[in-house]
Amino acid sequence: MDRERILLTPGPLTTSLRTKLAMLRDWGSWDADFNAVTARVRSQLLDIVGAQASHTVVPLQGSGTFSVEAAVATLVPRDGHVLVLDNGAYCKRAARLTRLMGRRTSVLPFAEVEPVSAAALESALAADASISHVVLIHCETGTGVVNPFVEVAAVCQHHDKSLIVDAMSSFGALPIDAREVRFDALIAASGKCLEGVPGMGFVLIRKAVLDGCAGHSQSLALDLHDQHQYMERTGQWRFTPPTHVVVALAEALDQYIEEGGQPARLARYADNCRTLLGGMAALGFEPLLRPQVQAPIIVTFHAPAAPAYDFKRFYAACKQRGFMLYPGKLTEIETFRVGCIGAIGSNEMRQAVSAVADVLRELGIDSGAPAPLKP
Repeated sequence: MDRERILLTPGPLTTSLRTKLAMLRDWGSWDADFNAVTARVRSQLLDIVGAQASHTVVPLQGSGTFSVEAAVATLVPRDGHVLVLDNGAYCKRAARLTRLMGRRTSVLPFAEVEPVSAAALESALAADASISHVVLIHCETGTGVVNPFVEVAAVCQHHDKSLIVDAMSSFGALPIDAREVRFDALIAASGKCLEGVPGMGFVLIRKAVLDGCAGHSQSLALDLHDQHQYMERTGQWRFTPPTHVVVALAEALDQYIEEGGQPARLARYADNCRTLLGGMAALGFEPLLRPQVQAPIIVTFHAPAAPAYDFKRFYAACKQRGFMLYPGKLTEIETFRVGCIGAIGSNEMRQAVSAVADVLRELGIDSGAPAPLKP
């Protein structure tokens, strides 16, 4: 192929040429120029959610999951009790990592195709005063369902509970305003809606709670309190930073601002999502989620009922045509996922739908329609 493949995934994403070119220069990890880039990135991340007055940003090497684990380990004391609101695969991952760190963990389960319930959380907190922290996945990337961040935050504030939010696939696209919604920690990463490259997570931590987190973490590398203290004192990362990832994110943030920030980014992704859903519907495909709970980040589709359908063959044929899809994350229903995020627009989405149509013809599949639901 003449052009690079388009990544229709939840991350890594298709990035712009400017972002790619930013990685061609080598940087000294302790150099003042690089420290200035880090400081600028941290400040811009706070600006995105209006958190300059209330929060600080602690960046961390590694994938987003590294930062989720670091946030829980740093904010939750050894005798804390964490309640995880669970409506999908990444919620279950949050519960697992919390247990592995030895924190008492409870799970409040919900259907994978529905948002979590603030009313159910209200009842759970009223019934168990020992719960100290609540973990919410803002956009459950396993399905694409968006959860009620504002309503959950209000319940946590009413009960004086600490809220830790995984905003991995929502930060920068879905509206979040720290001046209007209360959270103690919010976690995201470089390679999602900011359209950087993977390799760096970051946690927005409420200044009022950070000082009390000293000694909570049982990890050296994942101690965000220690990371923050060192960075504030020296301007440097404690350990070797992902220099090329950081400067790529700095360039991606410049483009984010030029595009018009969060409202413009959301508008483009929403247009991508509408284009995708309309085009796939014309081919017979059905999305897993009802429109009211579908985030314009990633769409889960039912697999076609046709006997000739096999995801590996379907994926390989789409890849050959320049589009990389993503497998499903559900255990009970066969699905696949198509991302709407990255440095792409509705033209690329229309091309992707056209490629899928071509693949169906190649595989001898008349329609993408799934099997009828069993009564």
